[in-house]
Amino acid sequence: MNEEALNTSLRKFLKEVGVTSQREIEKAVRDAATAGRLKGGSVQAKMVLTIGDVGLTHTVTGDIKIA
Repeated sequence: MNEEALNTSLRKFLKEVGVTSQREIEKAVRDAATAGRLKGGSVQAKMVLTIGDVGLTHTVTGDIKIA
């Protein structure tokens, strides 16, 4: 296994995940706010990362403040 190739590829993947996820979350929150579906100052989020080939399932949960 080439550690440098793994690291470079992983960083590229995570950058893509971060950029596209932020864009989608912002759009969904704006749409929900416009439709009047938001209550309170935060929304609960859950992200699940799976890599079937290595048997990985990793879940991250948290609150995203909107006010």
